[in-house]
Parts: sequence; structure tokens; C-alpha cells
Amino acid sequence: MNAANRSTPFIHPPTRLPTPLSFTPSQMNFDDPPTDPIAAARAWIEESLQLPTPNPNTIYVASVDADGRPSLRAVLLRAFDLDGAVFFTNHQSRKGRELAAQRSAALLMHWDHLDRQLRLEGSVESTSDALNDQYFGERTRDKQLGAWASEQSEPLADRATFDARYKSFEERFAGRDVPRPPHWGGFRIRPSTIEFWQGHPARLHDRIVYRRSGDRWTVTRLYP
Repeated sequence: MNAANRSTPFIHPPTRLPTPLSFTPSQMNFDDPPTDPIAAARAWIEESLQLPTPNPNTIYVASVDADGRPSLRAVLLRAFDLDGAVFFTNHQSRKGRELAAQRSAALLMHWDHLDRQLRLEGSVESTSDALNDQYFGERTRDKQLGAWASEQSEPLADRATFDARYKSFEERFAGRDVPRPPHWGGFRIRPSTIEFWQGHPARLHDRIVYRRSGDRWTVTRLYP
């Protein structure tokens, strides 16, 4: 049997009912959408933080390398305001190098319990040293040490090597505050497009996309 005729074992997960919500989600009017997509996105994000699930602030960030090859990973959203979405990472990692070089990215937030997706695309900029220091100072000591110990995205011989590096920094900073590594900090994705997706039965979903033009936003309804 050739590949064209080979039967494909499709995946059909069992239907799962989400844990009952402790709040009533807001309802966006997709026929008369809000004029401010930043405020609307923040409202969805704030509602997601009430969900009975770990890490509702997970975002999936896509970047590309110099040859246009994409890569994707999950990180945690740490701020969202008029200037966009902020997360923190090792700037020497693969995503750090790609974001610094290409200065554009896309991100996705998906919440099963709310049957919602929020998508952003836009330009990338590094956050200030002051903001980086502020957030790093809020991390637990073990995570601070981990930021020093991990040469993120680089080859690692074995776990023992990683554990030994962590131990060496634990000893190096014993008895004093852990400073922020110079290669660790935040990225801000400043959105040029923001898309809202609300799920409905039979795949008859609602979608709208906002596009920035200067200081103004235009909104378009899309087929799902």
C-alpha cells in the first residue's frame, strides 16, 4: 500500500466536561465589538486567572530564525498593558537570540475552560533593566540560582553537570542576595494585531481581528 492509500489513525479525544467555574464569564458582542482591544484582551486575561487550572497565564510564543524557520515554546505571561505582553527569559537562549535578531513575534493564549483563544502579533523589544531587576527580585531564590545555572538551549552532557553548576552558584552566592544575570531579562511584544476567538458548538465560532494603524485600531469580523 502506498502512502496515498494508507489509512490514517485519526485522534478523537474523549469529551471532557471542564471543572465548573466559580464565576460567570463575560460575553463579548462580536457584532458590536469593543473599541479598545487592549482593554478587552486584559479583561479576558484577568478572567483566565480565575480558572481552576495551573498556569492560566501560559502563552505560546513563536519566533523565526534568519532563514525563516519557525520555533514555538510555552512561557508565562508576566504583564499585559497598553504597551503589550511581557515575559522573561534567558536572552542567550534560542528564543532570545531569534527575538533579538528578528524583532517580531506571535503569541497565543488558549483557555479550554472558557473555549477562548487570544492571538497577538507584533514587534519585539527588550524590557528595561529596572523592570528586569524588579521581576527578578520577586522570584524565589532557587529560581534565581537556576537562571545562573542554566545555559538555556545549549547542549548538556547529563543531569549531573547541570546539578553541579547549580551547586556552584549556590555556593558562590551563599549568604547574600542573588544578582540578576546580565543575560536574563524580559521581552515585550507590542501588538500590531490582536485576534479574539470564542468557541461555539459545531465549530461555528466567533472571530474578530484588530489591526493597528498609528494610534487607531480597525476591527474586522472573520469566518471561523
